[in-house]
Amino acid sequence: MTDAQWARIEPLLPDRTPRRGGRWRDHRQVIDAIAFKYRTGTPWMDLPESFGSWKGAYSRLRMWAIDGTWDRVFAALLARADAEGDLEWVVAVDSTIVRAHQHAAGARQRGPRPASRTTMPSEGPAAD
Repeated sequence: MTDAQWARIEPLLPDRTPRRGGRWRDHRQVIDAIAFKYRTGTPWMDLPESFGSWKGAYSRLRMWAIDGTWDRVFAALLARADAEGDLEWVVAVDSTIVRAHQHAAGARQRGPRPASRTTMPSEGPAAD
């Protein structure tokens, strides 16, 4: 992560002193570990030792997902990029790739339909 990127993200992250225990490892190192993991597709346990404990990076990722930190960071970065004109909004939906489940297509949902009654042909016109 570049220094400019870090300068944008750092104020959005929580304090490095947790409620219990000691001081957390550097947030920048943890974010670099998370980015490395997702960029390379490596399992958590195979993170290089230069990123520190994989358990620490994983638990911080999960904790920030649960408490909404990632949502706040994403929203703030998106708002800033939009205000600076760095975003081009393009939305396209192609209905050929949107598939509905068979139950959404009007399929019957309560068992099979009752069999129709068998009709017998009449023997002819009724005589008066």
